[in-house]
Amino acid sequence: MKKLTLILIIAALLPSGMAQAEEPLMLPIQRLAMNMAVKAAQATIAACRKESLNVAVTIVDRGGHTQVTLRDTLAMPITVPVSKQKAYAAMNFNAPTSELETRFTSPFGPAKLDGLIISAGGLPITAGSTILGGIGVSGAPSGKTDEACAAAGLKAISDDLEMAI
Repeated sequence: MKKLTLILIIAALLPSGMAQAEEPLMLPIQRLAMNMAVKAAQATIAACRKESLNVAVTIVDRGGHTQVTLRDTLAMPITVPVSKQKAYAAMNFNAPTSELETRFTSPFGPAKLDGLIISAGGLPITAGSTILGGIGVSGAPSGKTDEACAAAGLKAISDDLEMAI
């Protein structure tokens, strides 16, 4: 009986061990197409303009590289780097930056890293369970408004993204 139990345990473990040995050499990675990034950025600017706000919006890919940046005519110059850093933070943590504001309280936490702004106005861009990048907005009087504009930009492409999965 002990030998039979041992054989069953080995048999149960053997396929999983074999699967681990056959890891792929490359992985397919989904990317947000440029036309979708532009569409989201334009919809974001339009949403803020409806509120008479001039903002900047940046969309980064899943590698953190800028895919598109738009700065409205009267948006301050500082809005460009701030929007990028919000997008970068949202992509890296796969969470709205408004949810991160109280998460990192240590003086040496990730919020202190160069290139991250943990302030409302950044959202991850996802399709299904795949992270495609991040969108960040800066220039509205509050981060809550920045985030609402970013959400409007994502809404403009969400159906297309879900259909592509």
